[in-house]
Amino acid sequence: MTRSSSQASAPVGQPSRDRWRLQDAKARFSELVRRAHSDGPQHVTLHGRDAVVVIDAAEFKRLQGQRTGQLLIDALQASPHRGTEIAPRRSAMPVRAVKL
Repeated sequence: MTRSSSQASAPVGQPSRDRWRLQDAKARFSELVRRAHSDGPQHVTLHGRDAVVVIDAAEFKRLQGQRTGQLLIDALQASPHRGTEIAPRRSAMPVRAVKL
């Protein structure tokens, strides 16, 4: 049984411009990293299917964005219920007799 792929395949032992078989990516990791810096995202395949994508660290940070919590703060401040006071209900706590 053979697998068919809609992607153009590179010559044996040579990864395509942005696709790497796992075994090639492991053997030529330095080149994979260099290409991620210069050419953009590099796809690593396992059994003919995309497994992971290696991207430049700066691109990853840009995609991840700042995690400041500012979006949550803005959403809470824009709430129409912002001025609503909520008093927590308190229940009586049972008191145990303690022998000192």
